[in-house]
Amino acid sequence: MLVLGIDPGSQISGWALLRVEGNKAKHVKSGVLRFDSKTPFLERTREIKEKFEELIDELSPDEISLESLIFVKSPTALIKLAQTRGIILSTITTKYYNRIFEYSPNLVKSTAVGHGHADKDSVQKFLDMVLGRVEYETHDESDAAAIALCHVLNRGNTKLSTGKPKKSGGKGLAASLSHKL
Repeated sequence: MLVLGIDPGSQISGWALLRVEGNKAKHVKSGVLRFDSKTPFLERTREIKEKFEELIDELSPDEISLESLIFVKSPTALIKLAQTRGIILSTITTKYYNRIFEYSPNLVKSTAVGHGHADKDSVQKFLDMVLGRVEYETHDESDAAAIALCHVLNRGNTKLSTGKPKKSGGKGLAASLSHKL
């Protein structure tokens, strides 16, 4: 099974594709999609949709996981992030209906490290232990890998259509490996 993780952003969106075989996950490929910040946002929306269509067609994942909205200090940034997520969802929802999953940043960190306020270095160590050493271009790319891995470890617990994740608490693989961080 191929799982695509997406860390949405209106200027940079990270993505990571994992292959899941049995109880093992392997990093296949990852990257970032960059959108010109000098282009007015409404014009940029077409580019976001087109790049995500191309990415999805190229990778053909079985399931897609993405990060839910996060609190940001700037209402404008939150609105652009929400609209970007809407564009991504509208691009994938028809083909991937019931195969789209959403995870909060705190659940991603909790799954990886055991608590929801972990720093990026701790999450990176977890990714290295589970997926092997990967040189990520940006934190957006490694965040996408963490989102995909969160889905693999919580598969079946959280669906976008329910909107309410079931309690995870970082149990399972993350808890068993936490002593190595």
